[in-house]
Amino acid sequence: MHDGPSVDRHHWQPKSRGGYAADPVHRICHTKVHSLFSERELATLYSNPEQVRDHPEMRKFITWVRRMPPEYIGKNHPPRQRD
Repeated sequence: MHDGPSVDRHHWQPKSRGGYAADPVHRICHTKVHSLFSERELATLYSNPEQVRDHPEMRKFITWVRRMPPEYIGKNHPPRQRD
């Protein structure tokens, strides 16, 4: 990853659910995570990078996005509703 506008910080345990630790992730991957999973799902089922990467939809997305340049931002569906 290259520092700059294409990098976000993601809280694997949502802040709304008591999370505080965050890691850098590509912005397009970050928006994809939030378009796929609700905060409840992130807190209970997908609270670490391995669990997120193992989801079939994310695996498909990662395969595709790896062909893009590192600074690629792109677009994703809007985030899922918070619950």
